Amino acid sequence: MRKRIGLWLLLALMVWSGLACNLSELATRLSTPTPGPASQATPVVVVSTPTPLPPEMIAGADVEELLVINVYARVSPAVVCVTAAQQFGSCIGSGFIVDSEGHVVTNNHVATAERNLLVTLADERSVPAEILGTDPGSDLAVLKIDVPAEELTVAELGDSDALRVGQRAIAIGNPFGLERTITTGIISSLGRTLPRTDSDFQIAEVIQTDAAINPGNSGGPLLDSQGRVIGVNTAIRSVSGVNSGVGFAIPVNVVKRVIPELISGGRYRHPWVGVTGLTISPEIVEALDLGVETGVMVYTVEPNSPAERAGVQGGAREMVVGGRPVLAGGDILVAINDAPVRRFDDLINYLARYTSVGDMVTLTVVRGGDRLNLDVVLEERPDNR
Repeated sequence: MRKRIGLWLLLALMVWSGLACNLSELATRLSTPTPGPASQATPVVVVSTPTPLPPEMIAGADVEELLVINVYARVSPAVVCVTAAQQFGSCIGSGFIVDSEGHVVTNNHVATAERNLLVTLADERSVPAEILGTDPGSDLAVLKIDVPAEELTVAELGDSDALRVGQRAIAIGNPFGLERTITTGIISSLGRTLPRTDSDFQIAEVIQTDAAINPGNSGGPLLDSQGRVIGVNTAIRSVSGVNSGVGFAIPVNVVKRVIPELISGGRYRHPWVGVTGLTISPEIVEALDLGVETGVMVYTVEPNSPAERAGVQGGAREMVVGGRPVLAGGDILVAINDAPVRRFDDLINYLARYTSVGDMVTLTVVRGGDRLNLDVVLEERPDNR
């Protein structure tokens, strides 16, 4: 599914390396952050191992501290450092173990950054990792390591559909190569969509968080207060390429849909309707007398797409409304399977969350003042879109 209108965010790799960080010339952009310049400190800094806290001090810690301490103790052994074999142990991203068979979830942009990958475990062992499957459409990938089950700590997967804005969010990863670093924050928003640099399609159903995410966090888990994985950290929005309090994670329920397909077949088939459109504004409603207050103006219908076969109609009249060009005359999409479509993102997110290739969905459109229900059989999204 594409959204060509109003797309101004830019997604780049969130991969730790030794390269200098280029500042963006854009006022604001979405990026997977690039690493900053290597530190060249003049004075010698002696790093000492901290003394463990005595039991009486731990007993006096407040509830918040105990919660974070407990989550870190439970989950950090399941978090891994993904390493390029030729970079001598430098983390290019993070990942986490999801079962006793040695499957590791990470980001697509981490797994495809290098050919030969190693995974460094919590006990500092580095083992070869096989790439079983990658999916640019969700920025997810799955690796396989050959380690006995009794030597693996498995992360528990939660339920991202149950998330609420404002609840606690905890990230564990390897920012700037600092292994198994924990940061905390909240869920800032839900249901975001992220653009891709390699496609007109967006990544759907994304979680927004203010937990600090930096270069090297890509592929690591975002956790709830019980230590359950609720997302896979993937990108930030930043001027400088480092954390500015706006981070994004792929929800774990998308992980549950995609990863089994990557394990069994190496790829995931995304459902596709075949339209582009524009979320209607009050200005457009008034200027065009659409007869509806919310919805999506269908701009184009892809040739030989499911939408074309179902009879969906695109725009044909070029107009200027509020100083911006619009393509009028097409259907106004207002619902999919009776779920309201108020923004184009609603359509993208519904397809990602509830549908599969081969499903039939009903699109409700307004055409010439009439409300029509059009049955659409979803097909696999073209990879080159």
